[in-house]
Amino acid sequence: MINTFRIVSLLEGLSYLAILSITFKLLDRDLVFQLGMIHGVLFLAYMILSLVVCSKQNWSLKTWLPLFFASLVPFAFIPVEMHLRKALAFPVPATA
Repeated sequence: MINTFRIVSLLEGLSYLAILSITFKLLDRDLVFQLGMIHGVLFLAYMILSLVVCSKQNWSLKTWLPLFFASLVPFAFIPVEMHLRKALAFPVPATA
């Protein structure tokens, strides 16, 4: 599940940057609707998967809140990816 979240996190971050590039007139404004829909779906998937992963990994609210705020900040998906890689390298042992 955490690998799926990593993929969605990266795609959501990149789609956010694509929308911002329209704002800075780097991409054509005709793409607003399509990119907006894609980003919206990815954002919802990010939120749902972040809650699922936090639950399965037994992460606290202190861990989830930065993940939430990272979805609102451009380029914040990069530190999220680094955190998730670290979580995969050192998994939390399951509780009985």
